[in-house]
Amino acid sequence: MSEDGTKHLRLVWPQWQGAGTQSVREMAAEFPFDVARRGYAVGSRVLEAVLPEHSGPSEWVPAEMGDTGLEERDGVEAKTAVLEQLRAALRIIGEHRPERITTLGGECSVSMAPFSVLAERYGEDLAILWIDSHPDMGTGESDYPGYHAMVVSALTGHGDEELLATLPATVPAERVALVGMHDWTDDSYPEIAEEWGLTVFSPETLRRDSALLLAWLRETGASKVAVHFDVDTIDSDEVRLGLGADRGGLTSEQARRVVADVDREADVVALSIAEFVPRQVMHLQRVVSGFPLIG
Repeated sequence: MSEDGTKHLRLVWPQWQGAGTQSVREMAAEFPFDVARRGYAVGSRVLEAVLPEHSGPSEWVPAEMGDTGLEERDGVEAKTAVLEQLRAALRIIGEHRPERITTLGGECSVSMAPFSVLAERYGEDLAILWIDSHPDMGTGESDYPGYHAMVVSALTGHGDEELLATLPATVPAERVALVGMHDWTDDSYPEIAEEWGLTVFSPETLRRDSALLLAWLRETGASKVAVHFDVDTIDSDEVRLGLGADRGGLTSEQARRVVADVDREADVVALSIAEFVPRQVMHLQRVVSGFPLIG
């Protein structure tokens, strides 16, 4: 139970497949691929170790670390693995029936299961804040087949029908905000966001205060919020936390202030921390690999 007496589940979900094998190879080229794709699992374990101890139930969502299920289907790379792991997460959440969920990932698609379950639970009273440098509005028709770039689409009812059919619920785009978003991909134009009804808050609109974001949140009428935090939102000129290096994002202090302001304004019922790849830890793993007494 959380401090307020509600059931709070912590999910640790080291899913990497949604990032796409090509992206993992190119953006973590300093590591052999078999090491690079485990970077998300290392990140999940580091987060679990450095965050305060969780008082409620904790579960690990199983993630295949080999080559099983990586084939592209319907424009989605590793669709088989993504679907199997999504269903496993939904089963785990269903066993606990939590009122709050914290997810330690893994790439961005780890938010899909918990946010969808809570959307079913809270209905019109739930809004989503997608704090990310990227819009994640792709579909199977986009050039990039990585599923972590398609999660906002799925959560708002767009994209692959088989994956959508797996979700308990979706959220109208009018209750979803892209926060700190500034890196539009070739397949995700601002016009599409406007057509769907998504609201976008660039880093520049949030540099000094969170007033515009909080005003939007009040207008949704939702009292509960699911917060997705992709660590690539933090300007890589300050610190590189994710798989890629994204410049021009929010500073650490700005991101902390935005989340704190939202927490004061609404009831945060879900938080995902995604895309963390701790390179120094991975380098240390390679250094000590094979040392005596380690194995």
